[in-house]
Amino acid sequence: MIAIGCDHAALELKKSIIAHIESCGFEVKDFGCFTSEAVDYPVYARKVSQAVASGECEKGILICGTGIGMSIAANKVEGIRCALCGDTFSARATRQHNDANILALGERVVGKGLALDIVDVFLNTEFSGEERHVRRIALIEPKESKN
Repeated sequence: MIAIGCDHAALELKKSIIAHIESCGFEVKDFGCFTSEAVDYPVYARKVSQAVASGECEKGILICGTGIGMSIAANKVEGIRCALCGDTFSARATRQHNDANILALGERVVGKGLALDIVDVFLNTEFSGEERHVRRIALIEPKESKN
């Protein structure tokens, strides 16, 4: 199951991503927001992050205007490695090297076509499991805050 959330600035891209990944066979749990009324993005970042950190959902996708706020908020939750990606190379590398479990996107930064490509790469790339990457992730984890 893929957790997804957005703020008011990214509602349309969220709808497109949900339709796309469902058509690819993924189950989606939508944590909002659901209208174009202004909301506080950290609320939705936390909902998605907690669902991923708890194991309720395998991976997550967060979208706001730039993706920056969502990625910062998500990374405050223990066990989350959220990567802001604006290209497919970064999406592939963050899965292979960092075992990122949440993808952040900026609707105002990437177009719909590129966003869908980034999502595809992120969801379909496995962690390499190479010792050097496992070691580096372990060096990050003790520094995560408990929220």
